[in-house]
Amino acid sequence: MFLNPPINVSLPGITDGTNHTVVDINRWQRAIVANSVAQNGFPQNPLQGYLGAQWLGVRAFALTRRDESKPWIDPGPPPLLGTASDAEFKENIVEVIRYSSQLTTSDGVIVDISPATLGNNTLGANDGRGYATNPVTGLPYTPNNVLRGDFARALTEFWADGPSSETPPGHWNSVANHVADDSLTVKRIGGKGPVVDDLEWDVKAYFALNASLHDAACAAWSIKRYYDGWRPLSAVRFLGGNGQSSSPALPSYHKNGLPLVPDLIELVTAETVASGRHGGLTPGKIAARSWPGQPEDPANQTSGVRWVHAESWITYQKKTFVTPAFPGYVSGHSTFSRSAAEVMTGITGSPYFPGGLGSYTIKKLVNELGPTQPVTLQWASYYDAADQVGLSRIWGGIHPPADDGSGRRVGAECGRGAWALAQKYFDGSVAQSPVTLSLRQLGDGSSEVRFNTLRGLYYRLQSTSTINGTFSDDPMGATRALEGWVVRTNTAVSPQMFYRGSSLITP
Repeated sequence: MFLNPPINVSLPGITDGTNHTVVDINRWQRAIVANSVAQNGFPQNPLQGYLGAQWLGVRAFALTRRDESKPWIDPGPPPLLGTASDAEFKENIVEVIRYSSQLTTSDGVIVDISPATLGNNTLGANDGRGYATNPVTGLPYTPNNVLRGDFARALTEFWADGPSSETPPGHWNSVANHVADDSLTVKRIGGKGPVVDDLEWDVKAYFALNASLHDAACAAWSIKRYYDGWRPLSAVRFLGGNGQSSSPALPSYHKNGLPLVPDLIELVTAETVASGRHGGLTPGKIAARSWPGQPEDPANQTSGVRWVHAESWITYQKKTFVTPAFPGYVSGHSTFSRSAAEVMTGITGSPYFPGGLGSYTIKKLVNELGPTQPVTLQWASYYDAADQVGLSRIWGGIHPPADDGSGRRVGAECGRGAWALAQKYFDGSVAQSPVTLSLRQLGDGSSEVRFNTLRGLYYRLQSTSTINGTFSDDPMGATRALEGWVVRTNTAVSPQMFYRGSSLITP
């Protein structure tokens, strides 16, 4: 069941054309998108369904949990309107609008997007200031100055992975392809030991990478299912339609409105309309300085940035693929990317791209005309690339910062766990993985024995009534583990019972 009726993105506000449709803005709202296309580029029903809902119950690789109704990793809830995190909720909305206001080259803002100034963040933050020198060569990075509007649009489209794309997991497999083919890559598993041949490298690299991406999908979509988190498209329109929340003394005040920010979020008045500042807008409404939507002729036109009614705010996406068909929190792109970056760091033995520099040049945009000149994205480390993926989703209007930061942290846990387990398969030590048992007596006189497992291995539980006695096999015999835990409930046949468990490659 969907709590909120759908939003028709072609109409202002959060309506389906007839009604104010939000029941709870803190929950996800489906969209009605005219001429909608699916992830593979094929036409689909304009009314969104729920893509990936089954992932709450998909078996993971290295992740474990005790409650199948809960997320594999729980980062806690997103910021929510009308709660203790109300201020954070509004701050996140303001940031999304701020990023949208930067999707233009007409402001003339130039930024250096080389690793000399970007990257080297702490996990889940954007506090890095780049690198004084290339960590691999010891030489300074060459400045890479571009218009910020070109960088923001190129970055957003490069990592968007929308219709007809390879999707985020495929994108990181493409990154792995480039690293494997780079002449500077020395193919030592984990960066140590002998150089392996191409086949061994590929088998182990893609096994570990895709195991981590699989776990990232399990983790991210279980969180999406559990929290049913809001998307910026609905939230910006909802707050903007309510009014402004900065001052009760000003017109259009509403506690659940948008905060006013000079040159970004403003109250439309008769005077601002007459002056041309908010030309064509309606007095009393809230204006947001944002990208106004895809132009009619994207190959030859650019939309730039201008004042729009906040209740009509739109994402930087194709008009046929406006916002994903599943809840927002956490960002799947951020989770996938950080998980992949952890494995790329693990398999190569270094966090840095070969030679300390990964790059990709974008010469043409899809959403609109541009860039004004080719933009070469650059990253020193896999982590830097993953962090820019998260930022691209904020510029695209798909996620607020809260989705990104939490997604990065969840992804890090997925990637580290997958890499640690993959290495056990590589060296054969997976067969000696420790089995830890816990015992709990139940009220009916029986006992519950729980022990950890690795999926795919076989496990045998044995018991005896005396410490020096002979252990007998559990009646079920050796069973193959399908989850991270196995639970047995036995009827007590003596005042005391001792248990032990063992893992096996074969039954």
